[in-house]
Amino acid sequence: MSFVQKHGLEQPGLHAEVLRQIDAAGLGVLRLAFPDQHGILRGKTIMAGEAAGALANGVAMTTTLLLKDTSHRTVFPVWSAGGAMGEKAMEGAADALLIPDPATFRILPWAPHTGWILCDAFFPDGRPVPLDTRHLLRQQVSRAASQGFDYVTGLEVEFHLFRLTDPKLAPEDAGQPGTPPDVALLTLGYNYLTELRYDQLDPVLEILRREIQALGLPLRSMEVEYGPSQVEFTFGPQAGLASADAMVLFRSAVKQVARRHGYHATFMCRPRIPNVMSSGWHLHQSLVKDGRNAFIGDGTLLSQTARHFLGGLLHHAPAAAAFSTPTINGYRRYRSHSLAPDRAIWGIDNRGVMVRALGAPGDAATRLENRVGEPAANPYFYLASQLAYGLEGLAAQRDPGPPADTPYETAAPLLPRSLAEALAALEESEAARAAFGDVFIDYFARLKRAEIARFEAEVSAWEHREYFELF
Repeated sequence: MSFVQKHGLEQPGLHAEVLRQIDAAGLGVLRLAFPDQHGILRGKTIMAGEAAGALANGVAMTTTLLLKDTSHRTVFPVWSAGGAMGEKAMEGAADALLIPDPATFRILPWAPHTGWILCDAFFPDGRPVPLDTRHLLRQQVSRAASQGFDYVTGLEVEFHLFRLTDPKLAPEDAGQPGTPPDVALLTLGYNYLTELRYDQLDPVLEILRREIQALGLPLRSMEVEYGPSQVEFTFGPQAGLASADAMVLFRSAVKQVARRHGYHATFMCRPRIPNVMSSGWHLHQSLVKDGRNAFIGDGTLLSQTARHFLGGLLHHAPAAAAFSTPTINGYRRYRSHSLAPDRAIWGIDNRGVMVRALGAPGDAATRLENRVGEPAANPYFYLASQLAYGLEGLAAQRDPGPPADTPYETAAPLLPRSLAEALAALEESEAARAAFGDVFIDYFARLKRAEIARFEAEVSAWEHREYFELF
């Protein structure tokens, strides 16, 4: 009996269809992709002839991949008892199994000899690895389903596209992390939504459009954003895990395709490049019950379900920021009068608030747009935290208060000003610990504090400029 049969994970029809497509396309390799704790895809590439075995029994993956910060350094003492996680199965850098999800299979259009499939992590005894990102989102989606709700989300993602001028591949650049590449702008910016700027970007945007649509992702628009070399892609609504899966594939695809054509794409919030602007990730979300949008109001914009869900998002905004904005750099974006939020308020079609309510009474597209996220966020954690806090708001019947018309003047709790401040709020959040468990919250905080410690140990350009000559 195979692993998937033994543990009730087999999807016979889908498994057979994946194998049929691999054979029909004459594929050479299959990439087994696993979204790690940062939303970065890791995994293994196997020969196409090994696909049947991988679908049945998975492939081994060291559990240390789950214990690394953004520099790829392992920040937990894996040789100690329980791998420093209280989990015997993680001691000594032991293996977990990557089990492919056949529903996610695709052929990569820019590498047509290559199949691609998302995987979930399991311990050899059949237990889901509790730190597995898709598992954590799936748990929250299941919680919503137990209350009769489907969770529907849409993506609106800003990022930067540059021409690659020097990839910095000399041996002395191979640090941990390595030296960032040198780049040049593709546009000068500030011509928001102008056709001229779009036409300047059309050569690379057309390459990306072709590949993204060939992947089957629900791309709706490509837009010129405000800053130099800044663009925005939007995607249609999807239910459950689909938007998170689409986001990790989209980011990885854009970076791979861009690099192959001599460009560099970055989803870093605010690159340290003169005159560039911050990028955000706006998450559109709603709940559906019995096939109907549960956020539709009866004579009003928002239903009571939507208002209570919104109340949860606002009440827990400081702790949720650790997931929506999980990098030190992301907090450079929270600035007043910048089309980015700086406090936990909502408004009706107002781009300065944290949560923007969109639609009209009776409109099937009524939704909440959370504008707080950065494009580097782990999509599984971002969506899972939004859903968890929204459901808590429903349970507690939280009142979001009146909408704000003057978002940067309305009295309201400020969003965290740093990742450290957000982590402190997360660690104190009883709702987060109830939703995700103490082990995960403490684990996530430890990972991110390792990044903060490295940042604080570095002498910044500001410090050198400020003090070197003066003192």
